[in-house]
Amino acid sequence: MTTVDTIRVGGADGYDVLIGSGLMGRLLTLLGETVRRVLVLRPACLTHPGDEARMTLAAAGYEVHLVDLPDAEAAKTADVCAQLWGVLGRAAFTRTDAVVAVGGGSVTDLGGFVAATWLRGVRVVHVPTTLLGMVDAAVGGKTGINTAEGKNLVGAFHPPAGVLVDLDHLISLPRADLAAGMAEVVKGGFIADPAILDLVQADPVAALDVTGAVLPELVRRKIAVKAEVVTADLKESALREILNYGHTFGHAIEQVEQYSWRHGDAVAVGMIYAAELAHLAGRLDAADVARHRSVIGALGLPTTYEPGRFDALLAAMTRDKKTRGATLRFVVLDGIGHPGRLAAPSEELLRAAYDAVCP
Repeated sequence: MTTVDTIRVGGADGYDVLIGSGLMGRLLTLLGETVRRVLVLRPACLTHPGDEARMTLAAAGYEVHLVDLPDAEAAKTADVCAQLWGVLGRAAFTRTDAVVAVGGGSVTDLGGFVAATWLRGVRVVHVPTTLLGMVDAAVGGKTGINTAEGKNLVGAFHPPAGVLVDLDHLISLPRADLAAGMAEVVKGGFIADPAILDLVQADPVAALDVTGAVLPELVRRKIAVKAEVVTADLKESALREILNYGHTFGHAIEQVEQYSWRHGDAVAVGMIYAAELAHLAGRLDAADVARHRSVIGALGLPTTYEPGRFDALLAAMTRDKKTRGATLRFVVLDGIGHPGRLAAPSEELLRAAYDAVCP
C-alpha cells in the first residue's frame, strides 16, 4: 500500500494536504458528498493529469466540465476568468458544486480565484503538478490573477477543500522547472527550517532526484513550514508575510521581464537581493549572505540579475502588496531561520543591494 503523508492546514476547521503517489482516487473524498458538478481546469499543454481527474470524477457519477487553459501566467487574466464564469453559469453551477485545479501554480491561483468569486465561494481542490505548485501555490488559500500593473494584485483568500500532492507528477517535469520549484523549497529553509538547507548542501544532486528519498523529504518539510505559518495567520495580517521572502524583488523581475522568467528563478535572485539588503542594513552577516549564493547556485538557479534596470524594478516594487502608503517593506533575515521586516529603506540602500546582485 502506498504511504500517504497528511499535513493539516488551519486546525480543526482547515483542510488536509495529502502527499504520496497515485492519489487521484482521494479526490472524491476531498470533494465531499454534496458536489454534483465539477469544473476541471488544466493547462492545454498538460493533458494526462487533467484527463485522469476527469475520468475519475465521471466514473463516480459527477457531471464534469473540462476546460483547457493558456499556459503559465497567460491564464491569470480577467478575460480568462470571465470565460470560466460563463462556463459555470451555462452549466448552472450552484454553491454545492466545485472546481478542481490541475496544474502548476498559475492554474491553482486562477482556479482558486474563480472558486472564490463564483456565488461568493464554492469548493476547490488543488492537484498541483509542479514542484512550485506543490510546496507553495496550492497550499495556503491565496488566490489571484495579474493585471498590467503587477502580479497577483487582484485576488482573495479562499482555502481549498484539500490538496493532492502526487509526487509521480514530478517524474515528467522538466529539470529547469524542478529547479525553479526548489527556490520555494529553500525559501522555507531560510525563513524557518534550516534542515532544508543542510539537505540541499549535503547533496544538491539528490535534492533534484525525483526517484530518491531526499526530494520527498524536502517537499514534506517545506509544506509543513507553510502549513504552520498559514494556520497561525490565514490572511497575511502579520506572520504570513515571511512567506514572501525574496518576492518583492522577485515579482519586480517578473513584471519587468513581462513574465518571461520562471517564478522560482526570479525568487532565487530576490532572496539574494533581500540577503544583500539585510547585510547592508546591518541585519545579516556576510557568511549567511554567502550561504544564500551557495545553496541557490548549487541547484543551478540564477544568482545575479542584469545591470541598468534599477529604476524599472523600483517602480515595480512600489506596487508590492507589503507596501504601506509610500513605505516599501521587505522581509529580511536577522539570521538563518529568523525572519523580520525592513521598512522604508533608503533608495541608496536599495540601489546598493541591486548593485550587489549584478554581475
